[in-house]
Amino acid sequence: MIRLIKRYESRKLYDTEESRYVSLEELAVWIREGQELKVIDNASSEDVTEQTLAQIILELGKNGRARLSSDFLHDIIRIGERAWSTGVEQVQQGVDKVVQASMDRLGPVRRAREEMTELRARLEELEQMISDLEPAKPGRRAAKQSEAGAVGKSAAGASK
Repeated sequence: MIRLIKRYESRKLYDTEESRYVSLEELAVWIREGQELKVIDNASSEDVTEQTLAQIILELGKNGRARLSSDFLHDIIRIGERAWSTGVEQVQQGVDKVVQASMDRLGPVRRAREEMTELRARLEELEQMISDLEPAKPGRRAAKQSEAGAVGKSAAGASK
């Protein structure tokens, strides 16, 4: 669970969970214990978590508790830029993979639809050929003629 901290214009930090003001040192202790924090500027509602965490690191360095070498700080800045670039590249590669996988799935579906259309047309042709080859039976011919007459009459009635 993320603990919400409000930062006021006076730079005071207010813990909404315990309803009291807290220090940067207390925030550092909570973070070391595994607590996640979100710091919101009370006036603008802007997320200022990153700035607050950087401020904690600076304060610890000033007090001599966490001596950070300039080499280490340089590396953090360099790694931050590379991490951003790498993250963007990974997202782009992931999107490309999803799009390609979707396109790969669509090809067979499209081909299957085309084959089904072709099979339907061939089946209709075969049915027509079979009906043409069947010997005409007197009862069957009369039934077909009466069906044709009924269709003709209903069509004539609809045109009136």
